[in-house]
Amino acid sequence: MVVEKEAVSNDMGDVNGDLEGGKQQASDDAYATDDQLGFDPALSKALVRKQDLRIVPLSAAIYLLCYLDRSNIGNAKVLNASTKNDLLTETKMTAYQYTIALMVFLIAYALFEVPSNYFLKKLRPSRWIAFLMFSWGAITVGLGGSNNAATVTAVRFLLGVFEAGLFPGLVYYLTFWYRTEERSIRVATILASATLAGAFGGAIAFGVGHMNRAAGLSGWRWLFILEGIPSVISSVFVYFYLPDYPETASWLSPEEKALAARRLADQGSHGDSKALTWAEAKDTLLEWRLWAHYIIYFGISTPFSSLSLFTPSITAGLGFENLTAQLMTVPPYAAAYVVTLLVALSGDHFNARAIHSAVFSTIGAIGFLASALLPVDAYSQRYGCLIVAASGAFACIPPLLGWLSSNLHSTAAIGLAIALNISMGAPGQIVGVWIYKANEAAKGYPTGHWTNAGLLFFVAAGCISMHFYYVWRNRNGGAGNGVMFSY
Repeated sequence: MVVEKEAVSNDMGDVNGDLEGGKQQASDDAYATDDQLGFDPALSKALVRKQDLRIVPLSAAIYLLCYLDRSNIGNAKVLNASTKNDLLTETKMTAYQYTIALMVFLIAYALFEVPSNYFLKKLRPSRWIAFLMFSWGAITVGLGGSNNAATVTAVRFLLGVFEAGLFPGLVYYLTFWYRTEERSIRVATILASATLAGAFGGAIAFGVGHMNRAAGLSGWRWLFILEGIPSVISSVFVYFYLPDYPETASWLSPEEKALAARRLADQGSHGDSKALTWAEAKDTLLEWRLWAHYIIYFGISTPFSSLSLFTPSITAGLGFENLTAQLMTVPPYAAAYVVTLLVALSGDHFNARAIHSAVFSTIGAIGFLASALLPVDAYSQRYGCLIVAASGAFACIPPLLGWLSSNLHSTAAIGLAIALNISMGAPGQIVGVWIYKANEAAKGYPTGHWTNAGLLFFVAAGCISMHFYYVWRNRNGGAGNGVMFSY
């Protein structure tokens, strides 16, 4: 259970006083070893391992449930379509109305990401995330009772309101616990759970499809109900078990709390640090290099969104029929899960996140490009390209997020910048709901593949450009006050 904040030591007070300045040390300090920074490497390693066991699996599970409840509408669209018991047929939705329902979710997602990060800090992470989780789970269950296009659209908007804060909230939450060089692999582990959700979603839809008309309910209704209930139940567990900050963690000893504070003094966020001031918010909003990061993230958001929502439709157009199409969504996501983790590990190890994102966005682009160029009936080859495209598109995201957070030099601005970055992805995700057109199914969805290929090449070009910009800035003094940029 969460306990009230305890006084740890005078040293911790001194550390937090230093933190208020909000400046990182030079780049060589930011990526130095614990031994070089004056910490006992064994104690630091034990502390991080202890934090990992409590935080990372739970955070990944939360995001898995969130992503499952978000993307299952793609499965519902084609589930039991052969017997006319799919979502579109029973709600009398047209393909255009379905796309609108997908879009309003993303509009809500964009509007509520930044406010949500404010409430996460204000109300404590455990309380706010549990509230969001209970809400989106209940809404997902309610979606199973929809009977027309208007209801589906309205409920999807509400789902976007409550799911909006989770991913930027979790990325922000990690800054309370981990140093810059430790975050990317943990963000990757959480984000990779989305690929697991995609794999599980296809497998679950395959099974639930056999429940069609059980108790008088169609398979797609059961899908929403059965996937929403775990989020509702799990929210209670999250409320009591998710730790808020190192300084309030009852399972850390006073010595471990003091060590955690010292390790994060120069580059972490803190539960008792000052609130974001208008001056800091203004600086964050007006710094052009951060907008360069946001625009790059826009480019990856369209492939991420379109794959999340249309993979079942894409596989259905590759010669797989009925429930088999649901099952065949599993391998692309499973491959993406492994690749995402390996890329994040490598990016952290070599401290070269921009290059890793550039390389794997290029690989993803090649996968989409080949899908667009191959003959429509080259099913096996195009399915292989889908696996390559999904692996590249998903794998380049965690290094992008880690790269941004490592180049934020005011701890109070981290929450705002992360939320703005992910909010900029919402327009890209809106684009993603339009590019896989129903009337192009027989042609192999060329518009979707070409668009995703072009945007991933844009991401690669943006990463390379910012990489060389940061190299140039570092050679000319970095950000000032001894602060260097990560590239």
